[in-house]
Amino acid sequence: MPVLLKNQTSGQLHASLAQAGVSPHLARRLLAAAVKRGELPALGSDLTARLRDDLRALTEIPHLTPVRKVVSPQDGFTKYLFEGRGTGQFEAVRIPLLHRPDDLKYVACISSQVGCALGCAFCATGRMGFKRNLAAWEMVDQVVQMQADSPHPIRGVVFMGMGEPLLNYDAVMTAIGVLSEPCGMAIAAKAITLSTVGIIPGIRRFTAERQRARLVVSLTSADPRQRRELLPVEQGNPTPDLIQALREYHAASGQRVTLAWTMMSGVNVGEVDAQRLAELTRGLPIKLDLIDVNDPTGRFRPPSRAELEAFRDALRVTLAMPVARRYSGGQDIQADCGMLAPPDSTDQEV
Repeated sequence: MPVLLKNQTSGQLHASLAQAGVSPHLARRLLAAAVKRGELPALGSDLTARLRDDLRALTEIPHLTPVRKVVSPQDGFTKYLFEGRGTGQFEAVRIPLLHRPDDLKYVACISSQVGCALGCAFCATGRMGFKRNLAAWEMVDQVVQMQADSPHPIRGVVFMGMGEPLLNYDAVMTAIGVLSEPCGMAIAAKAITLSTVGIIPGIRRFTAERQRARLVVSLTSADPRQRRELLPVEQGNPTPDLIQALREYHAASGQRVTLAWTMMSGVNVGEVDAQRLAELTRGLPIKLDLIDVNDPTGRFRPPSRAELEAFRDALRVTLAMPVARRYSGGQDIQADCGMLAPPDSTDQEV
């Protein structure tokens, strides 16, 4: 099997190709040329014509097949549909950050799996079921292709597309390595965010390995019984154990823990919900990201303005931690949070 460039960090490439005569420096050149130009590097002191011929036989530069691109006329969010080398299609979103004229840039929201096995009650991807894990190169190439299609640089990446990143741990961490390496996409690790619904073994491994990407945990409810109904992952990853794992993460990293809260009218935006969250996280420095639910079935609806204001007031009093409302864009093209699912791929039963 050929060595797939964009599927390994430069260190991994060196280990894979050292016997062929590839030095650490040449491994970095190989990664840079594959990511930035889709080709092998030019001849040089460390790359002879003979070695380049050998590398043509030993390596391959894989590419995703772009299927469709849709741009929102409302807010400029852009949704891409890709095919890789395995079962199923997957989506990614380019998020515009164009409010600073001197710093025009994008964030790439990418997928780590085709479908998802976790079946969150309000998520379109979850209704697909799990198809397969994406390879590291398939994650990297989502960013590569969006960058090639963009007039401004991609400065951040969020693993908030299809799938649960911590259930594809090794490939995701390799992709983060390629994306953040100076010879890769050169996106700062602190500008790469991994979002999880709370896979405790993955969080503990992430902590032990001192991974540099940011961690966001989708909590959505501080009541374990309610959370189990909304996020079935609660069954094997109970809330008390999850919070303990996050306390360990904070102790090891010194980082404030970011929790995401998908707001649903009449479900999890009451004063009691704020009180439960405050009790659950007491002594743990957190930041709470509030985001409206997106549910095409109509079962769940975003909070009314009155509910939102009352919930934020309650959080201000009981939580006393930073609270931000996160904008979910691209709603008119189904590019918003929880809505990524290629056409005809979801279970139509409600």
